Amino acid sequence: ELSHGYCSYKLGDPTAKNAGRLTLNPVKHLDILGTIMILISGFGWAKPVPINPMYYNDRKRGTMLVSLAGPLSNIFIALLFSFPMAFIGSKYAMLSFVDIFNTSNSIFYRGFSFLGILFNLSRFFYIININLAVFNILPVPPLDGSKILSGILPQNKYFALMQYENIIGVIFLIIMFAFPDILSKIMYPFSWIIQTAIRYISVPVLKLIASI
Repeated sequence: ELSHGYCSYKLGDPTAKNAGRLTLNPVKHLDILGTIMILISGFGWAKPVPINPMYYNDRKRGTMLVSLAGPLSNIFIALLFSFPMAFIGSKYAMLSFVDIFNTSNSIFYRGFSFLGILFNLSRFFYIININLAVFNILPVPPLDGSKILSGILPQNKYFALMQYENIIGVIFLIIMFAFPDILSKIMYPFSWIIQTAIRYISVPVLKLIASI
């Protein structure tokens, strides 16, 4: 949410800043119902950051950029945590890079050593941020992907689609909770692309550092 707000701020919109949302303080971003749902079902959401596209020079482009800021920040965080995850996993656990970067593998260290805990935390943040990025780019209201569509589709077609926003959202929730395997299959190709891209960035950097 900070990424959304900051991007909007850089495009000339002070709404998020005036609302006190340009902060990493999680309390400012908590949604009561979304937090309760995390505790109950493991799925929840933050309070959407307020933005006003009227401040943008190009409202269509600005809305798309602000929507992309969230998933891109997730990918960036996943990249950051991939370095300690890959270093520890390959050097001390003798795991292959392919296995380490695969989000489908349940690879976690069982123990309480410092390196084990660091590996587990890094891998958790790596996996959760890739999943968040992919989930949020799905073109389903109210996810970021539906707003990204506004910058891709002609305006009349986008607004025609958004007339069915509530129906699409309800169908998506039914699929998500009743048929999670379907959602996983939809998300997997996008997840694979992101984790492969991160691997091609992270591994050469680690090998370069090791050779110095």
